[in-house]
Amino acid sequence: MPGLGLDGRSSARLRRRSGGTVAILPGMGLRRCVGTLPELADELRAGLGSGPVVLVGHSQSCQVVVAVAEQEPRVAGLLLLGPTTDPRLRRPAVLVARWVRTALREPWWQLPLVLTQWLHTGPVAMAALWRRLSGDRVDERLRRVAVPVVVVRGERDLLCPHDWAAALARGAPRGRLVELPGAAHMTPQTHPAAVAALLVDLAGGAPT
Repeated sequence: MPGLGLDGRSSARLRRRSGGTVAILPGMGLRRCVGTLPELADELRAGLGSGPVVLVGHSQSCQVVVAVAEQEPRVAGLLLLGPTTDPRLRRPAVLVARWVRTALREPWWQLPLVLTQWLHTGPVAMAALWRRLSGDRVDERLRRVAVPVVVVRGERDLLCPHDWAAALARGAPRGRLVELPGAAHMTPQTHPAAVAALLVDLAGGAPT
């Protein structure tokens, strides 16, 4: 599931490396998707098919996939890429400062792709989604998720600090943390091979 303001273009390189096994589920890259967390979770749940499935969330959409996995038996595993719900980043000024510093650590070539998606979604929709979802306690939800959970963090990611990612991994009964050297926040675009390998490993251990 694409992150805040993003759409299927953000995971195109990842999908090409996954052997056609990754499908794009409803994300947060459309103006019409300014819903509450339960509404976004219901929309995602409706697109799951018969299962079992491994859900991949990026950035703020991690909150949505965790909310679905908390109650959905078709979910066999979670891959959380750069979860951005650290309570210390809820103040807009702090969040913007961290975003700018993280953006400067990203490869220059992928920034136009991100900006194109954000402009398509629009700042009003993105701000509304952030306000509605930022207070969700994904750390508490993860304690109730029994399936394997892999939290992935780029080592240069200031939007998902190490201690926050480690706490999420520890809180999940079957969680673990993986940090990608040289990566920042946009791991599906910048490190698709590494993310695909983690996804294949996680899906290989899922029940059929």
